[in-house]
Amino acid sequence: MNVIEIDHTGWISNENDAIQIAHISSPNHDARPDCAIDMIVIHNISLPPCEYGGNGVIDLFTNQLNPDAHPYYAEIHMLKVSSHFFIRRDGSLIQFVSCLARAWHAGASKWQNRERCNDFSVGIELEGSDIDKFESAQYATLIQLIRALKLHYPIAHVVGHSDIAPGRKTDPGPYFDWETVNALIKI
Repeated sequence: MNVIEIDHTGWISNENDAIQIAHISSPNHDARPDCAIDMIVIHNISLPPCEYGGNGVIDLFTNQLNPDAHPYYAEIHMLKVSSHFFIRRDGSLIQFVSCLARAWHAGASKWQNRERCNDFSVGIELEGSDIDKFESAQYATLIQLIRALKLHYPIAHVVGHSDIAPGRKTDPGPYFDWETVNALIKI
């Protein structure tokens, strides 16, 4: 049984509080074109890089990143990016953008001769990096979320950012356990 539900507005809820869920609205989204939401793109992110548990990702996705708080922030504070979901190391889940809207997570991208993957995908960010393994709590939440998305939308592909932007992106990275995730998301 899936504990995450997606409502008709594209926002998630948690029916039995098994997963801590928060909604923090990002201004970095726009209307989707008229097409099916049929792909999930998995990413990794940590701010500052390879540091976990802070509010850097939240601040980036809500345009509140202080360029003076960390040297890396000075390079990226002006970016206007977002993702639909962010899964922290402890498995807690934050939704920034309704699934019905186009979040700005994929950038220049292409999948099976279709460009602009933001148009037809949902972005899921895992708190992590290319040099660390992800936590079991993250996988548990990720699997529940993917199952919920597959029940609500005609999801045909679950891919990494590296799959849709090869040479430009490497996430979710070499430590992401595709074999286990693919085995567990079949519904």
